[in-house]
Amino acid sequence: MRLTFLGHAAFLLESKDIAIVIDPFLTGNPVAPEGLDIKADFILVSHGHGDHFGDVLRLAKESDAP
Repeated sequence: MRLTFLGHAAFLLESKDIAIVIDPFLTGNPVAPEGLDIKADFILVSHGHGDHFGDVLRLAKESDAP
């Protein structure tokens, strides 16, 4: 299992079978890696502030993740 810090409160948790994105504020986040291509199986959001919810809709559409 691998846990990757994506900046602010965003994390990517990966195992060999699943990828979970937590609080995906990536666009406009100066700490987030550029050109990051995430295919999430699940997206978790702690609360609805923009700096936690940021890229949820885009990632959900691209990954078909709940």
